[in-house]
Parts: sequence; structure tokens; C-alpha cells
Amino acid sequence: MGIETKITNGVPSMGIVKRTLSYVEIKTKITSVFPFLMGLAYLHLSGYGVDPLKTVVFFLGMFCFDLTTTTVNNYYDTKKNHQTLQFTRPKAMAILLLLFAVSVFFGLFLVYLTDPVVLLLGVLCFFFGIIYSYGPVPISHGPYGEIVSGFFYGLLIPAILIYINVPEGGLFSYFLDGGKLSVILDIRSIAGLLMLSVVPCCLTANIMLANNICDVKHDVAVNRYTLAYYLGKKALWLFAALYYTAYLSVIAMVAAGFLSPLSLILLITLIPVQKNINLFFEKQIKEETFIVSIKNFLIVIILHTLLIFLGSFLSGWGP
Repeated sequence: MGIETKITNGVPSMGIVKRTLSYVEIKTKITSVFPFLMGLAYLHLSGYGVDPLKTVVFFLGMFCFDLTTTTVNNYYDTKKNHQTLQFTRPKAMAILLLLFAVSVFFGLFLVYLTDPVVLLLGVLCFFFGIIYSYGPVPISHGPYGEIVSGFFYGLLIPAILIYINVPEGGLFSYFLDGGKLSVILDIRSIAGLLMLSVVPCCLTANIMLANNICDVKHDVAVNRYTLAYYLGKKALWLFAALYYTAYLSVIAMVAAGFLSPLSLILLITLIPVQKNINLFFEKQIKEETFIVSIKNFLIVIILHTLLIFLGSFLSGWGP
């Protein structure tokens, strides 16, 4: 899913590198990179080793596909709304197809290195990544964009990363015998992964939510009815609630023994985060206050990842 800010003007005067980075909206890739880094920190805390080849291949495939979904969104949104792209349409499509081909290559290579479970998860990501921005009724044009983007960035990125690095059966194991499929879950490991995903899920969803809150009037004008349209002013309360939920999940993980007590230091970030929430409540203007969702994402996820990593050095600590 491409976390994007909607394009309103082309930038043909920029150099080719800057135009490319603008087209793929490189600045928004924090939503995939930081959940990946958080997953690495959690692997270290859990005492698992990291397979360098599998991990690098996964990162490259994940990152390229994130770029792909953003280009798909920008290509078709600008076409539908008669706006200018950073390149001519044939060149823009060529970039899109190249990124897609590279991401498919790395995805299939990762499947070769792992197992069919990764193939199923990859197909799921590719399918929703495409229909998120493409089709007669893209997901991003409806009320489910925040849910889908939060789920795929916040849960599936850490889940795939952890799955390809833990020993067989570390999360779950499956057996196919005589046409019967048996699945055995490690409840504690699965619970830890689900709780770990809450922070990036909430932070990512709030970037999308803030974007849509600021763009409600513009979106309605182009028949784009997002969650912010349906919730009205209640969308602001959801915006705040998602941040509080993220903090509560960290407290719960510490209490359950999944994270070290060191992670509670994250609660001090509630001070600047709350300040940014208050700013957004005062006015929802794209050019002025949308940035608070990005700032809050970075404030929370960077320290959260660092604290998870540092917590792994506490004697005898780990999930």
C-alpha cells in the first residue's frame, strides 16, 4: 500500500533524479522502512539470529513494491484528475513496470529461499497493493484505506521478516497429510507479534487518516469518499485514539514480558505527540498541519525501535 500525499502539480523543471524521487514519493517510505527496523530489533530481543541473504532480499522486494504502489497511485490519480506527472505518461509507466518487475523478482527469489507460506503472503501483499490504487473503486478511495495500510505496513512487514528468520515452527508449523492440513500455532509468539504490530499499525493509519482529513473537500469533489468523510469531526477523535492505543500496547507488552521495562521510556514521547495532536485539532490544513502525523510517526517509532534493541542487552530479558 502506498502511503501517499495527493499530487496537485507536476515538476517538469526538476532534474531526472529529483523527479524520480518525487514520483515515487521517497519521503513516505518511512512507513515501510521503520516497521522493518522494528522487526529486526524485536528479533534481536527474542534471541533469534538474522539470515543476511533472506533479510536483504526481503527488504529489497518490500521496498521496491512500496515504490511500485506509490507510482501506481500517482499515475492513475493524476490521469483520472487530469493532473501533470513528473514524466511523460509512457516514461512514467515504464518506471512503474520496472519497479514492479524488480519487486516480483526479489519476491520470487525470497520464496525460493523459504517456503510456500511466504508465497501466499507475498501474493496477498501484491494483490492488495495493486487494488489499493488501481481499479474501478480503489481501496484508497473508500473508507478502508487506513485499515488496509495499517495492516500491511504494521503487521505483515514485521510478520514476514520474523517468519523468515525464526526457526521452523517458531511462529507456527503446518502439515499436509492425506489431503488434511494441520496447523499448530505458537500462541505466545503469535500474541507477541500481534501486539508488536499495534504501534506501526496505528502510526501508519494516522498518516493516511490525517491526509484524508485535510483533503475531505477535495476528495468529495473527485468522488473519493474516505473514512474521514464518513466520520466527520469524529475522525479527529479517532486520530488521537490511535496514538493512545499505540502507547497502551507498549505498556501491555512490557506487562506480559514481551518487552523490557526499558520500553516504558517511550511514554515520555507522549508530551510532544500530544502537542502535535492539539495542533491538528485546532486546524486541519494540508500545508500546515498534516506534517504532525509524520512527526509523530518518527518521534514514536524511532525511540520505540531503539528501546526494543537496547532492551535486548538487559540480562536474561526476552520474550
